[in-house]
Amino acid sequence: MASSNTTPPPSSDKPAKGSAKGSGKKPGASPSRWLLMAGLSLLGLGVGAVLLVVFGLAMAYPNLPELDTLTDYRPKMPLRIFSADNVLIGEFGEERRNLVRIKDIPDVMKKAVLAIEDDRFYQHGGIDYTGILRAAVHNATGGAKQGASTITQQVARNFFLSSEQTLKRKAYEVLLAWKIEKNLTKDQILEVYMNQIYLGQRAYGFSSAAQIYFGKNLRDITVAEAAMLAGLPKAPSAYNPVVNPKRAKTRQQYILQRMHDLGYITDAQFEAAKAEPLKVKTDSSEFGVHAEYVAEMARQLVYEQFKEDTYTRGLNVFTTITKADQDAAYLALRKGVMDYERRHAYRGPEAYIDIPQSKEEADDAIETELADHPDSDDIVAAMVLKATPQQIVAVTASGEEIKIAGPGLEMGRSWLSDKAPPNKRIRPGAVIRVMQEGKDWELTQMPQIESAFIAASTEDGAIKAMVGGFDYNRNKFNHVTQAWRQPGSSFKPFIYSASLERGLSPSTIINDAPISFDAGQTGGQAWEPKNYDGKYEGPMTMRRGLTKSKNMISIRILHKIGAKYGQEYTTRFGFDADKNPPYLTLALGAGNVTPLQMAGAYSVFANGGYKVSPYLISKVTDADGKILSQANPDKAGDEKNRVIDERNAFLMDSMLKDVVRYGTAAKALVLKRPDISGKTGTTNDSIDAWFAGYQPKLVGIAWIGYDQPKNLGNRETGGGLALPIWINYMQKALKNIPIEERAVPEGVMLVGDEYYYTENPPGTGVHNIDGATQGTPAEEKAKDAVKNELF
Repeated sequence: MASSNTTPPPSSDKPAKGSAKGSGKKPGASPSRWLLMAGLSLLGLGVGAVLLVVFGLAMAYPNLPELDTLTDYRPKMPLRIFSADNVLIGEFGEERRNLVRIKDIPDVMKKAVLAIEDDRFYQHGGIDYTGILRAAVHNATGGAKQGASTITQQVARNFFLSSEQTLKRKAYEVLLAWKIEKNLTKDQILEVYMNQIYLGQRAYGFSSAAQIYFGKNLRDITVAEAAMLAGLPKAPSAYNPVVNPKRAKTRQQYILQRMHDLGYITDAQFEAAKAEPLKVKTDSSEFGVHAEYVAEMARQLVYEQFKEDTYTRGLNVFTTITKADQDAAYLALRKGVMDYERRHAYRGPEAYIDIPQSKEEADDAIETELADHPDSDDIVAAMVLKATPQQIVAVTASGEEIKIAGPGLEMGRSWLSDKAPPNKRIRPGAVIRVMQEGKDWELTQMPQIESAFIAASTEDGAIKAMVGGFDYNRNKFNHVTQAWRQPGSSFKPFIYSASLERGLSPSTIINDAPISFDAGQTGGQAWEPKNYDGKYEGPMTMRRGLTKSKNMISIRILHKIGAKYGQEYTTRFGFDADKNPPYLTLALGAGNVTPLQMAGAYSVFANGGYKVSPYLISKVTDADGKILSQANPDKAGDEKNRVIDERNAFLMDSMLKDVVRYGTAAKALVLKRPDISGKTGTTNDSIDAWFAGYQPKLVGIAWIGYDQPKNLGNRETGGGLALPIWINYMQKALKNIPIEERAVPEGVMLVGDEYYYTENPPGTGVHNIDGATQGTPAEEKAKDAVKNELF
């Protein structure tokens, strides 16, 4: 029988195919599987991140702020002050803004902004993905860093977000941009942006910037100016044409290139704009008319009513002044003051520096020093580069080199001599003042005296012009409203007016002779007043006494009617009793008044006896034009405003006309008008100089003096100082005004050459004071002829 035991086949030394052990690899370690798993993991993370971001954005979107501030855009609007003929004269508020609708923004301004800020604004939906990619590529290649924020994103950031650089803030910016695009049209977004953006110099919005930088309405700007303004949003301080003109010009040229590349402007426009010289206003607060004192007074008056809302509510204040009148007053006052300076000694340069040898260092030193000596309109500061007795070469802050020679050196000729003290000599490094007369320059100096002028309607008191000082930027004290000064002889008419109610008449004879009062009569110390010229002419009529401004006549009049009565009577004209005490010195204007009070007081004589109060604001409106307040002034002709008899006003007007025809105001005859009246005023020791005068419809008051009262010069008078200012103003203000003949009122009779109250005909009333008598007209004429030969 065969055996059933069999042996197994010998095992092989080679591993079986496919055996794990034989391969030496762990399961799942294949590279392709690793890549697959890594890719799936990254995809999962990416999807998760996207879902997380989407979830976060979805959760954040409902919590975004409402867009009411955009859909109902009401920005902070400054207080604006306008003249009666709608010229902007002042603006007050943290944000200087002039709201302008998109349809009123010129196309060139919109294109300039789009060219530099967001040229795909009308194509994207709030986020410019193309722009982001372009900026990323540019930044990665090492170019100058570019941003990709759209105009919509800038609006979102400016209205709702802080300026912090975080991912959270950027995410909210994106969401808000989408929301804004969903709720506003493109034009609405652009309108908000162009009104809200800050552009330096406290200017918000392009309309305000056009006014501040170029003194223009936005609709009138050129391509070159639009490009300059469009460069401001990125960095208002860095590209400010006032502070950094070179950097501003560089950016402007780049924007012009962008506008040309985008086809926004033609080749011709591009070349013209590149070459156009820009006239940037270096004084950003300057307006179209010098009415700084008017604007400040209006601001104060409005603030009393509206408090803090004054500067944010967009109030529009319409004043009573007109541009033509204000310009005339400003120029007349400046000329009057500078004419005074030319008659008086030069005080020397304002400062000195040692000019460095290096041109660059010299330019910097000159620029720095002249910055401390700002120009005063046409009175320009300059640094002397060379100086000889024949010529001065100087440079102004603008870099212009000027030469002064011949008559232009007259004021400081002695200061060019080697004999002049070294610390006062005009030499290189000296800061001087110059003015341009035609094509020639002349040496001058900043005045130390001050001045004031006011003109107003005699019918209702509406102020037509007001200049409160020589230079508002140098001295903000308003001398029209705040300066209490002695009126001198310009106060005499009110004493004369009082005497008419006490029986005196223009023909009353009064002795122009020395007079003295002991301490018992004055209530203080003994007093021996004198006439201004020290001359005495004996008995004369009251009319002649006013014409010649005789102090002795005025004193005797007040002594006759009583100082207490005189004081009380003058309050009818608006003067304060406590500022004008009841002493005989009141006859010489030794009290205190303001030019504003004088304007109201002289109006009484001009309008027939009615008290009108000078006022400045005609109406105030809100930003939409709704009238919030309106003036309701007292008017001449309303009997409740009558303060003196019409006949009294007529007689005073008649006497004040003689002051112009034959007296101290005869210079005014140059106006060739028979309907002007007025009175000069010079105080004791020539400290204050006045002229107060009027035409029946317009009163004007001029004053000159030092803030710290001191002598103006022994030969300086109201007729020589203040009257020329009044004349120069009236030459323009009355140019097209017809001459008015004043009717003789009822109750006045003409006997010979003189007017009388009918109840006080010749031979009645007060014929003379203190027994003064006068010879026949022929005798008086002979006396005058002798005096004229002697004096």
